[in-house]
Amino acid sequence: MTAVLESDVGHAPAEGKITDAAIAEAREMIGLQLRPEGPYLQDASADAIRNFCNGIGDLNPLFRDAEHGRLSRQGSVVAHPMFPMAFGWIGRTRWGLPGVHGFYAGNDWELFRHIRPGDRITAIERVVGVEPKESKFSGRLVLQYVEASYANQRGELVARALGTCTRHERKASRDTGKYKDIHSYEYTPEEFAALDEAILKEDRNIRGNAVRYWEDVKEGEVLPSIVRGPLSLMDTMGFLVGCGRGHTHGIVFKEAVKHPGHFFRNPEAGGGIEYTGIGHHRESVAKEVGVPGTYDYGPQRSSWMCSLVTNWMGDAAFLKRVRTEMRRFNTMGDSTWCKGRVSRKYEKDGFALVDLEIWGENQRGEITTPGLATVVLPSRDANKRVFFDGSQLDLDLPTVR
Repeated sequence: MTAVLESDVGHAPAEGKITDAAIAEAREMIGLQLRPEGPYLQDASADAIRNFCNGIGDLNPLFRDAEHGRLSRQGSVVAHPMFPMAFGWIGRTRWGLPGVHGFYAGNDWELFRHIRPGDRITAIERVVGVEPKESKFSGRLVLQYVEASYANQRGELVARALGTCTRHERKASRDTGKYKDIHSYEYTPEEFAALDEAILKEDRNIRGNAVRYWEDVKEGEVLPSIVRGPLSLMDTMGFLVGCGRGHTHGIVFKEAVKHPGHFFRNPEAGGGIEYTGIGHHRESVAKEVGVPGTYDYGPQRSSWMCSLVTNWMGDAAFLKRVRTEMRRFNTMGDSTWCKGRVSRKYEKDGFALVDLEIWGENQRGEITTPGLATVVLPSRDANKRVFFDGSQLDLDLPTVR
């Protein structure tokens, strides 16, 4: 076993190439179902639900407090809408284009019902698209699309998500040096004070059991911001724990034997086996793929943006759609201010809806994470429908971009 591993796993991440042949092979996979990534957390126990929230810094009592949940309109604690991320990171790179580095680029979620304590989640994930493009970061790149459908133990559809990842040649990303002039940010005492104040008062802006009625919402209304940062190793490691990830020793070894292109013997670890995504935690590996330093997990940032919305909408509302795109890296020491505004207020299929424009903005004022969301709100109009788990509401969302 050791000899096989030694011959197949290199002492640095593989340097694959984006060729016409590799793209053609990836396109041949369109329509195929992928094996589950983990699975990691399938069982939605109250502890797993709360621990996921710990990993994304979410304080909403609807996801954490059994008594609050019992007295809420939902009748129990429910999981954060992004909890299916704990089953597998939709859009994560693990198929086609061997040796070509991948970054999570975003998700587009449609949600159908709450996940509750006692539910068991499974997923079917399939390849739906491959698209070559050009970028300033690495020259030629490839966008890959997968679609996942998540169901509970009763076979009821919980959520469907379109996931996107980008694939880049490691050497091309290094050589282009798009981010070479970005340096660690030095905060002023006033900036630290603003961060501290926002973090400490976040729970006061959680709507909770105070019903937010559709009639009271105005287009252009601004959502209370939340902030995550400055990003630290505690934050990224906490997200892994919240997702139930932490494979070590022989488990990692066996995975490396099966998928040697995704692992390497890192000299910084004395030759120990590490995954090519260790750039989230090792600066040297991050710089090998053209990133200025260690960086956050995209699914983590998507979850922060979702918390902005769930804090605002309250327990009686339902988050029907949320989309986020990773446009800039969020490296150690960066802060993400999650912001939003009401862009549209309307009715569809008898439900009262609002569309939100949401975005993540770093301490430099750069938008790193544009997105959008659609929320079903309660209405004072008795003729409007109340959303219950599984209610029929068709947003006509695209399944492939």
